Amino acid sequence: TRLGESSFGPVWSKDESKLYIIGIDQGASALYEVDMNGDLQPIDKEDHHVFGFSYHSETESFILGISTPTNPCNFYLLKQGNRTQLTDSNKTFLDEVALSEPEAFTFERNGFDIQGWILRPYGFKEGEKYPLVLEIHGGPHAMYGQTFFHELQLLAAKGYVVLYTNPRGSHGYGQSFVDAVRTDYGGNDYEDLMKAVDVALERYDFIDENRLGVTGGSYGGFMTNWIVSHTNRFKAAVTQRSISNWISFNGVSDIGYYFTEWEHGTSFLEDPEKLWAFSPLKYVKNVDTPLLILHGELDYRCPIEQGEQLFIALKQLGKEVEFVRFPGANHELSRSGDPTMRIHRLEQICRWFEQYL
Repeated sequence: TRLGESSFGPVWSKDESKLYIIGIDQGASALYEVDMNGDLQPIDKEDHHVFGFSYHSETESFILGISTPTNPCNFYLLKQGNRTQLTDSNKTFLDEVALSEPEAFTFERNGFDIQGWILRPYGFKEGEKYPLVLEIHGGPHAMYGQTFFHELQLLAAKGYVVLYTNPRGSHGYGQSFVDAVRTDYGGNDYEDLMKAVDVALERYDFIDENRLGVTGGSYGGFMTNWIVSHTNRFKAAVTQRSISNWISFNGVSDIGYYFTEWEHGTSFLEDPEKLWAFSPLKYVKNVDTPLLILHGELDYRCPIEQGEQLFIALKQLGKEVEFVRFPGANHELSRSGDPTMRIHRLEQICRWFEQYL
């Protein structure tokens, strides 16, 4: 329903003594001001997502674009610390649908506080058990947060508990948190996600531990592949625009020639064995989870050969796997792709989880 980051950079204040920027912290994004000494102060900070702003220097006021987990977006006037809502553009939509409010939780692991959220399913009733779907974001240097995410709400509407979290490597928790995933893909980031599932099962007794699903795209697709090749606790998985082989990724991805070394500390020419050790394809014989592979044919970031290699290996091993190709679709399929294909992609995800969960 809404996509994209603001297309502008920092904006000078009227007296040019400070800059106005959007900053992220603990899953939320807000409007900040920073002075010439680097002192950073929030101007408007709540558990929401400021996705854009416009500054009027004469009146020293702002127009803010804000999204929340239960409202795609609205625009607000911010003047002298007072915020006034200007639009109610999603009222008709929101009157017609039921949305789940996220419940936040945190846990500590190896010196880091890991933040996560769950959405309860539509029609939730105390005393009943519900299947869970773990969603893993891409990047890995990105984050989930306090914003409207249609895919998560759709899964909740279909009757799933939805778990999403920001494992180490995510943005919004400091640079050391970001750097903690580098050279350790499939290590502590994997353990963060598994601990998040454990914590959710401990805190929410309505989750059926025997009906767990997992999905993610890009880095989230890599991690989905890693998860199903390292544990059998999930009964269904959907891997999207994923990475399965870092050796070939090094040479075929539009960012492979630098991203591989940046993230893993080596390149194909220096240490192919190390890249192979990070590759889910190496562990494909361990996969017993039914896996649906979704991939765009014109994806240059995570080229479709990544999905093809995984599919062929699983077919040769006689595993339960399906491969859905999206002609003409690139890495942005789920966000700004052809609307018909975006709908089809969501239908495929729902179909797979309905079949196996």
